[in-house]
Amino acid sequence: MSVATSFALLAGSPAGAGGSSITMLLPLLLIPVLYLVMIRPQQKRQKQWQSMLSSIKAGDRITTAGGIRGIILSIKDDVIVIRVAPDGIKLEVAKNAIASVTTQDGTSGS
Repeated sequence: MSVATSFALLAGSPAGAGGSSITMLLPLLLIPVLYLVMIRPQQKRQKQWQSMLSSIKAGDRITTAGGIRGIILSIKDDVIVIRVAPDGIKLEVAKNAIASVTTQDGTSGS
């Protein structure tokens, strides 16, 4: 058996190539599923969070990502000032650190 014949046998016959084409197409078929399962829900949560941040106002009760709860006193560009119980301490918090908002109506955001 020559070296060329050995390489031809290792490479496989054209009949065996049909099965590998399906396995090559499988990742392309899984991309839409991956988008629907992982990427789209994350984008939806991001849009909801952005709309929540744009709708906050003074007087809303918030919870930060670190677990600090307080009432918004004032809002600047990217910083909010909150009052924290029980002593009424004022804290400056980055707007992006807000995890959830509870308005005075009692509705919860996020």
